[in-house]
Formats: sequence, C-alpha cells, structure tokens
Amino acid sequence: MNRALFLDRDGTLIIDKVYLSDPAGVELIPGAAEGLKRARSLGFRLFLLTNQSGIGRGLHTLEDAHRVNARMVELLGLPEPAFDEICIAPEAPGQPSRYRKPSPAFILEKIKEHALEPSACFMVGDAPADIGAALAAGIAAVAVRTGKVPPEKIPEVAAGKVPVFDDFGAFAATLQ
Repeated sequence: MNRALFLDRDGTLIIDKVYLSDPAGVELIPGAAEGLKRARSLGFRLFLLTNQSGIGRGLHTLEDAHRVNARMVELLGLPEPAFDEICIAPEAPGQPSRYRKPSPAFILEKIKEHALEPSACFMVGDAPADIGAALAAGIAAVAVRTGKVPPEKIPEVAAGKVPVFDDFGAFAATLQ
C-alpha cells in the first residue's frame, strides 16, 4: 500500500514563530524527529506542506523559507531526502492562491503524482487550515496540541471528527 503523511511545519514539527525567516530561530518540537523516523521506517512517504504568508506580505523571501526548511531538516537528522517533497504556499490571505491551505490542491496532486492510497494518508497539523485541507482532500486529519490554536477551537475537533494528540511524536507512535 502506498501511504503518506502530509505534515504542517510551524506548530507541528517546529515551534511556531510568526513569519520565521532566520534559520537560527528554528526549534524542533520534542518528538518530531523520532516520529518522522518511525513513520519512514514503517514505509510512509513524507510531504511537508507549509503556508508562508510572510512571503506574500513582503516580510521575507522564498529563499528565506528554503533556508529555514534546510535548518529544520538538518536538526531532524533524517537521511536525505528527509521529505519526499516540500511544498510551500507563499501567498498571503486574500491573495489569489491555488495551494494555500485549506486548499487540498497540494495533497490531491501528490496523491495522484505518487499513486498514493487516500485511505492510507494522513494530514497532521495544528490549525483549522490543516484540518480543512485534509478533509477537502478526502484523507484522515490529525490535530496536535503543539501549535498556537487550541485544538478544541477547531470545529471538526470539537465535534469529535478529528483525533487530537499531544504532539506529532505521540501520533507517530500509533502508526503501524
């Protein structure tokens, strides 16, 4: 079975520092590296999906986002490539966008491109946009408590439709 994890970056794998553009500011959330290693060892493909509205707002550049991602990958200590793909949506809210979550476009494209089985895919994130992207793409959504939005404020979580874990590592420990 071709299965995958679609992962948010800020608040899921690294501490959310609004408009992070300096690689020196990257801090891993405890359990992120171990969780990714576990998922990879179980045969999951890994895709990072990140909204980076600071680019669209003119606060930093796409190159800054790449440097932050490179530092995150370095800290994770995973064999290269750490992720099958890193997908960045640079638009600010209100700007025309095809990929900015909660759009499911990145997920749907990667499912098709890599012949993934949607029923064996998860989107893990800390924000309503992450959960919305998963549900719109028809894959399982997972919320984590490591972001700035309490999961109970996400309607689908409050309704009991989406499981919540303390962090990504705790979710990854449940994978088989």
